Amino acid sequence: MARIRFRDVRHAYPPPKGQQPVYALNEINLVWEDGGAYALLGPSGCGKTTLLNIISGLLTPSEGEILFDGKEVTHLPTSERQIAQVFQFPVVYDTMSVYDNLAFPLRNRGMDEKLVRDRVEQIAEMLDLTANLKKRASGLTADGKQKISLGRGLVRSDVNAILFDEPLTVIDPHLKWQLRSKLKELHQQVGMTMIYVTHDQVEALTFAEKVVVMYEGTVVQVGTPVELFNRPRHTFVGYFIGSPGMNILPCTIDDGQPVFGTNPLPVQSRIKNELSGKLEVGIRPEFVEFAADGIPVIIEKVEDLGRYQVLTLAHESETIKMVMREDQLIPSENPRIQFDPGHTQVYCDDWVVEEAVNE
Repeated sequence: MARIRFRDVRHAYPPPKGQQPVYALNEINLVWEDGGAYALLGPSGCGKTTLLNIISGLLTPSEGEILFDGKEVTHLPTSERQIAQVFQFPVVYDTMSVYDNLAFPLRNRGMDEKLVRDRVEQIAEMLDLTANLKKRASGLTADGKQKISLGRGLVRSDVNAILFDEPLTVIDPHLKWQLRSKLKELHQQVGMTMIYVTHDQVEALTFAEKVVVMYEGTVVQVGTPVELFNRPRHTFVGYFIGSPGMNILPCTIDDGQPVFGTNPLPVQSRIKNELSGKLEVGIRPEFVEFAADGIPVIIEKVEDLGRYQVLTLAHESETIKMVMREDQLIPSENPRIQFDPGHTQVYCDDWVVEEAVNE
């Protein structure tokens, strides 16, 4: 296992002749601590797989350095990095048995056959492959083949990190939760550094101790699931994490206080008036509530989702989402709402406003 560090890393793919390079990764300075469980989360095309391939050595970055435990490996080939990688689609040897597929990485390194057998049986039991060990891989479903790929990534104990590139894409939905739980369980048992690429926030938040959120080639926030939910540093994080996502509404600043339309919004700290750029206020639907003297709204839609309700509200031309417990009452006339001051955040050009002065 290793502590992996990106120092001033950028990457651009070769542009068409006569055009300027377009960077798939903007400058990244980031550390993956030894033994951590991380998720790389973001939409398709945001740079997740590019970043993963730079860690593994399949790509050399255009700029910057990669360090494993302080040793630079930027130009070191994949074979010398001690990395296991599991790809989106199954990579198996169809003519081999399941057992031989799992044993292959260990035998390739000259491990004693008894140790090979013990390790293969341990991983097979974890992935529910024990009953299929003698079967040829070609006879398995896509689910089964991907479990072999997962097993081959997990079977080695001498790796610096295991990289997962959307490994559950082809897995049947009812098995995804089970496999995520198994991966988390293994991480807790052996403490391997794991980096898991996904565009699915549920996968990321249930697997990882820390989530690296990417948007348009930039790492916009690194944090625990609770930190990402409660304190999004970028409007994309607020929008992308949570269902429904954060309400992002236009605002102005008046005497250190955000104003939505003509409605001053209480906040915990006064905001500096000298901000310039696109100003917005963010509030999670969970922290919106009805109040007798709040912002007047029109209730456009109520969705009953069992234990809670999602309301779609309108104030002038803006739409606001609100989450309520099922047993809470909805006003029958003249509904008004207020935002929890402790969870109301101001953003300037999509980034949270950090500089504030106490009242």
